[in-house]
Amino acid sequence: LSPLLMENNIQGSIAVQADTSVEETAFLLSLAKKNTSILGVVGWADFCQSDVAHTLAQFSDHQALKGYRHIVQKEPQGFLDRTDFRAGIKQLATYNYSYDLLLYPHQLEEAIRFVNAFPNQRFVVDHLAKPYIKAKEINLWKKHIKQLAAFPNVYCKLSGMVTEADWERWQYSDFVPYLDVVTDAFGTNRLLWGSDWPVCLLGGSYQKILQLVQRYFNTFSPTEKEALFYKNTLDFYHIYTT
Repeated sequence: LSPLLMENNIQGSIAVQADTSVEETAFLLSLAKKNTSILGVVGWADFCQSDVAHTLAQFSDHQALKGYRHIVQKEPQGFLDRTDFRAGIKQLATYNYSYDLLLYPHQLEEAIRFVNAFPNQRFVVDHLAKPYIKAKEINLWKKHIKQLAAFPNVYCKLSGMVTEADWERWQYSDFVPYLDVVTDAFGTNRLLWGSDWPVCLLGGSYQKILQLVQRYFNTFSPTEKEALFYKNTLDFYHIYTT
């Protein structure tokens, strides 16, 4: 285990793509081969390309590969409605891969339409869909998050919040209203703890990010805490440990 994980009593992690290249997918899979603490990899593929099935097949023999992600937050409005992108996403079912949704609040309406088109596909919303915490905007995001959570195949990661707050002056209380929303909407069985390391370092250390979520769920039952801090992640990404 890396010192960072050991210091925080974390025994395993999921490595998630940050670069839009198949080379990064290969790189993350090579890291997983060398590091037993990497329990799964979320890679990248160009789902808008007609030959995406070839890319998926190319990596399909890697047991560590659990799903894919695209940085939709960088894309123009309507990206999730694209016919070619949706045709690519259909290919995930062949290998039972999951899909991470990385987007901003203004993209949630199209995400709702997108998820509705794939009732059997496992989705997880990264970073609570990056609500505008610094501006204390919550109402429209709350409405759309509740609509998205109504789909039973959609999960949500408790990650990335500090990067959407005031990096220098955030307080625990800034996050409570947003955590209230996702906990009420998804329940503890569809929430996954995530650090968003190293991006989270813009707003706080790994330990501070972990402690923030631990504090919020401090009064929850041991079973609920086990679920959201690791069991839900194992289930969602189909990670089988012995």
